[in-house]
Amino acid sequence: MNTANLSGRRWWAYLQLMRPANIVTAWADILVGCAISGIITTTIPGESLSLSWQVPLLLPSLESLPVNLPYLLLATTGLYGGGVVLNDLCDAAIDTQERPERPIPSQRASMSGAMILASSLFAIGIAAAAQVTLLSTVIAICIAVAAGVYNAIAKHHTLWGPLNMGLCRGGNWLLGVSLVPNMVTERGWMALIPLLYIAAITAISQGEVWGGHKRTGAIALALLGIVFSSVLALAMLSNFYLLAALPFVLLFAVRVLPPFIQTAREPVPDRIRKAVKTGVLSLILLDAAVASGFAGVGYGAIVLLLLPLSMALAQLFAVT
Repeated sequence: MNTANLSGRRWWAYLQLMRPANIVTAWADILVGCAISGIITTTIPGESLSLSWQVPLLLPSLESLPVNLPYLLLATTGLYGGGVVLNDLCDAAIDTQERPERPIPSQRASMSGAMILASSLFAIGIAAAAQVTLLSTVIAICIAVAAGVYNAIAKHHTLWGPLNMGLCRGGNWLLGVSLVPNMVTERGWMALIPLLYIAAITAISQGEVWGGHKRTGAIALALLGIVFSSVLALAMLSNFYLLAALPFVLLFAVRVLPPFIQTAREPVPDRIRKAVKTGVLSLILLDAAVASGFAGVGYGAIVLLLLPLSMALAQLFAVT
């Protein structure tokens, strides 16, 4: 694909605004929420092991996949896409100085066109969620509102910005769980895991243009530590299989920790951008770890398949 030719096309500029690589990570959120809801039934090939938490090879039953799952995948596409387009709209003045190559500052995309796109995507997201459950609709509306508050108000706040962004991603997990509405109440607290993870990424990203502070890097690492501990602590639940999740947790750690540690030591823009990009794409690994714990290695592998797709798209489209 000749990106030089594509970059001059107006439709390509609007596609860039949507950050397709990031949207794929949002699909993984829906899949993990689906696993958390308990709607996925599993089978065990061969003989199971003696201890309930040592069942690493649970395979998902395709018949148990809900028929309305595609609506939630469309919903998160609209909500996430609308949120990142709105992000570029709100940052247009700053990007003119700091990132003039972006679609709006370069005038490859217009402000009015981007506003129509963002509004349309939010509408599609909410309408798609409305095809699932009433609770799904409410959660979708809350995500859209949270995205608006983040972009218009909270983004540049040191504390509320990261927490607000984390709330959007935690809501995305709950959107998947809403396939079984009563499970949102029972397991809604698990949304704190992606909330803290995205808060860590958002906190460290605040210095990606001019550089950051070592203290921010230390806070991000502390948040990552809580995330890892929280995932491992899920083993205390009777229906979470730690042995199934562990390979994904280790892969997640190997991929995420090195760039975050390097950034904490030397918070220069290049290291920060690398850490943010790796952190965003690696959300799929976090999702795969939790999903496999609830629905088996086979289901976790399905979620993991989204990672190469996201990484390939990240070669064509900006992630941060």
